[in-house]
Amino acid sequence: MIQPPLSELLKKIDNRYTLVNVTAKRARMLTNGAQPLSAVKSDKDVTIAIHEINEGKVRYRRIKRDAEPAEKRQDTGGIQ
Repeated sequence: MIQPPLSELLKKIDNRYTLVNVTAKRARMLTNGAQPLSAVKSDKDVTIAIHEINEGKVRYRRIKRDAEPAEKRQDTGGIQ
């Protein structure tokens, strides 16, 4: 059985696809040397990341993208 259960993790992150992306990104950070935010008895980065998410120690934010494709935008030289 997976601990913590998926139903608990989905209370922290709104859908399973975002959960996978956040978990993978945090696991990659751990692999690259980031310090764990949670005391977990595991040496697996994905397991540590999942526990950090469940404990509310990892957050994410969505970045809204423009609806208009980049090639149709008028170049203003950075001035809005």
